[in-house]
Amino acid sequence: MLNQPVIWSPHANPATVLLGEVPGFRPPLPRTIALDLPSQAETEEGRFGALGTDGPVPFLNMARRTGSGSMAILLPLDDDLPGRIEAIQRFWQMLKARPVPRDTRMTRYQRQRFRLMMQAADGRAAGSSYREIGIALFGERRVLGEPWKTSPLRAAVITLARNASALIGGGYLGLLRHRRKP
Repeated sequence: MLNQPVIWSPHANPATVLLGEVPGFRPPLPRTIALDLPSQAETEEGRFGALGTDGPVPFLNMARRTGSGSMAILLPLDDDLPGRIEAIQRFWQMLKARPVPRDTRMTRYQRQRFRLMMQAADGRAAGSSYREIGIALFGERRVLGEPWKTSPLRAAVITLARNASALIGGGYLGLLRHRRKP
């Protein structure tokens, strides 16, 4: 298992907190926060990193520095604004060493279903039949307890595998955004 956080571009992941310089026309902040930012990967856009270990918040330091001083959070005004504000709140809680609220982009049910979809995709990639995947996901007793051809578990396994294929084909990017009503 990788022991390194995945850092997404702020275009793909609206939960990436954008850090920059405080504008020069502004007076110095009376109480700046000492940012002890973890190691950062240097790119053209700036330095990418992630703050925290349990549900880390990704950030992009466009100020090109890691030391103290006046830093600002840049907040694009777009359709992802509510999700960006939530990410900033989580970032702030981590900076202050306070309990960090859970990322709400996926519910507990969605995370559980996502796990099942990935297991189904792994099974299909390994050449397993839908029945074998069903046994792995739901247990042998449940799967063999009823006729497989008409079993709702069979339909569930097929749906999980199809949905996993859609996610693997690029649908996973939708997981990085909150679903909002139009």
